[in-house]
Amino acid sequence: MRSPYTFNHGGDRTFEEERYVSVNIVAKRVAIVCCAASLADPFVASRARAESPDLTGVWIPDVRDQKRQETSNVPPWKPDILPQIEHMIAEEKAGRPFLVLSHCLPHGMPSFMLIMHNAFELLATPGRITMLGEVDGNRMRRIYLDGRPHPEDPDLTLHGHSIGHWDSETLVIDTTAIAPQAYIAISEAVGIPNNGDMHILERLHLAKPDVLYDDLEIMAPKVFDATWKTTRIFRRYPQRHYEITEGECAQEDLIPGKDQFGNDIFVPNPQGPYGSVHTVK
Repeated sequence: MRSPYTFNHGGDRTFEEERYVSVNIVAKRVAIVCCAASLADPFVASRARAESPDLTGVWIPDVRDQKRQETSNVPPWKPDILPQIEHMIAEEKAGRPFLVLSHCLPHGMPSFMLIMHNAFELLATPGRITMLGEVDGNRMRRIYLDGRPHPEDPDLTLHGHSIGHWDSETLVIDTTAIAPQAYIAISEAVGIPNNGDMHILERLHLAKPDVLYDDLEIMAPKVFDATWKTTRIFRRYPQRHYEITEGECAQEDLIPGKDQFGNDIFVPNPQGPYGSVHTVK
């Protein structure tokens, strides 16, 4: 008996031969479709990434809106925390401000976003977004977009550990592992350490092409009675080509001087009793 897979070399194909040819054609077509699909997947993923909004560049904080929210959107402080806040506000009004961020430590989260008064630069690289603050090298956040989870046993830091993902055109950022010493500051003179277990969710999105909103949800169970929701606004001016500049947090406490050999150095700047904002004239 002849195998159905042998051809009739006399000219015409048998039924078995026709069926074999048809099966071959279908198999080739399926293989081509599968191959095309496998090639399309990376392309679709790449296109999806390419369609993410461009958040790169130098962003200027809306300080006026920050000031407005000092009174219009007060954090839900616990009753035992509120007297501390009221004392700080009174001291500031009396000309004796508590300098929340005067210790040359990183601003930390959430103060990095809440009371930023200088520009910051946002850099997008594969698997990561980096925020660079203008004040000094300690003002830096890394937001990992490569799918990693938070570490199971993290080393606590002032900025914490941030991971993110895109939800349509919104960058969702989840930050944990924040050191308890990191302040929740509502101004440069009013703020309280979070005291531990703080968790922050952010949703960064463009309200307009060059207007960035950061919607924050701050959960700080040691100092808040409830989750605090607030928004910070930043603006980008691409036509002005802003660049962030170098600055050091201690530099205002110093002035140019000379050492005993005539070398150029910094020397202490005479100050009043309440810090560098009260420099003696």
